[in-house]
This record gives sequence, C-alpha cells and structure tokens, in this order.
Amino acid sequence: MTIALYIAVMAGVTYLIRMLPFAFFTKKIESTFVKSLLYYMPYAVLSAMTIPAVFYSTGNLATAIIGTAVAFVLAYFDLPLIVVALAAAGSVFVAGIFI
Repeated sequence: MTIALYIAVMAGVTYLIRMLPFAFFTKKIESTFVKSLLYYMPYAVLSAMTIPAVFYSTGNLATAIIGTAVAFVLAYFDLPLIVVALAAAGSVFVAGIFI
C-alpha cells in the first residue's frame, strides 16, 4: 500500500511541476533574459547532475579523469556518441587494471 502511495505522490508532483507554468503564465514571454534562462536551464541542470557522477562513479579519481579526457578528445573530433561512450568506458577499464 505504501509503495502505491509513493508512486501516486511522485506522479502528482511530476504533473504539478509540468502543469503549473502553463496555468500561471498565459502571456507570451517577451524578455530575452528570461527566454535565454529557460533555454539554457536544461543544459545547466544536466551538467550539474552529470559532472559529479562522472568523477565519483569509478571510485578512483585518476581513472575517472582518464575516461573524461578520452571522451572529450573523441567528442572534439565529432565521433558518434556510442564510440565516445564505449571508448571512455574502455579506457577507464584499462586504466583501472594498471592503476
């Protein structure tokens, strides 16, 4: 019963977060500052959640830095996302063996 209640509360909160801006802001947003803030907000939140997870996921800061460096270099050369992800994971694995 409590799990169903937790799921219902989470569904309600998720719905309210998505519905409330539509209910309160009926006029078109004209401010360029607010528009740019809302445009870049998902990228900022995603970065704030992802970057710490990258460095604490391996348990070893050195292997995390190696994997991140490999990912940045491969992404700089516009390689596909799957190649970047697999190469970064592989480099962390190999670095973990030697470190």
